[in-house]
Amino acid sequence: MDAKILIVEDEKDIARLLDYNLKKEGFRTVLAHEGSSAALLAAKERPHLIILDLMLPGLDGLEVCRRVRMDAKTASIPIIMLTAKGEESDKVVGLEMGADDYVTKPFSIKELISRVKAVLRRAALLGEALQVYRAGDLELDCSRVLALVKGRPADLTAREFELLKALMTAGGKMLSREDLLAKAWGMDASLEVETRTVDVHIGTLRKKLGIEGRRIVTVKNYGYRFESK
Repeated sequence: MDAKILIVEDEKDIARLLDYNLKKEGFRTVLAHEGSSAALLAAKERPHLIILDLMLPGLDGLEVCRRVRMDAKTASIPIIMLTAKGEESDKVVGLEMGADDYVTKPFSIKELISRVKAVLRRAALLGEALQVYRAGDLELDCSRVLALVKGRPADLTAREFELLKALMTAGGKMLSREDLLAKAWGMDASLEVETRTVDVHIGTLRKKLGIEGRRIVTVKNYGYRFESK
């Protein structure tokens, strides 16, 4: 799976149970045992999904959920609430606060993992529909023609945006300068075009992206590729 999951659970036995079984299924995990560090970890780690206990020491799960949804860097991360509370009103409040699913204790680990996979599938489909791509603190929203670094817009030109889009959507594949010219400028590679233009724009793009610009790797004598991890 390779998706990263943040587990926010104060009961150590349950946290270990979740950690073990999720890793067994191929997920990467990050653990938090109280609410005050959970939202900070979500912003730092940028997990693909959060399993969030409602009853936590310090900040409760509802407040953690609110903070995650208020932060542009984490607002779109799916959340599954996990709690001993089974009353319908509690579920409604959790879902209204922005949870994507709700599981009550005691729970079947198989059912929970099935729900995790289902929520991740829905999130992937939504991401494809909205054309949103993420890598670290970098987010590319194609529907809004917007690049964000740590939640703040990067001031990219149309060419720079198209270059970044081409690289981020290539799935780690190396793209030649001719490929990038064709994608960003719409120029046929057979035409006599100054490929140095790509190098200049890539240099400017890296500067505007700051540390995230290091993800654009030069492939000597060929072109460029984008490292998402």
